[in-house]
Amino acid sequence: MSLSDKIGNKAEELGGKAKETAGEVTGDEQLANEGRADQAKAAVKDGVEKVKDAVGGVVDSVAKHLKK
Repeated sequence: MSLSDKIGNKAEELGGKAKETAGEVTGDEQLANEGRADQAKAAVKDGVEKVKDAVGGVVDSVAKHLKK
């Protein structure tokens, strides 16, 4: 996962947490739910990036062994 992807996902997660907190403090349930959704979306993106990294590592390992 690139550094920019990590930063973007973390920013989205923190933005979602801020929305959730603001919604809870003001009693705006819709805003709180939007914040939770933003956090969930960031978590999914982070998970996808981790899977892509793992698959890339396996492919690199297989390619390395095939070159021998």
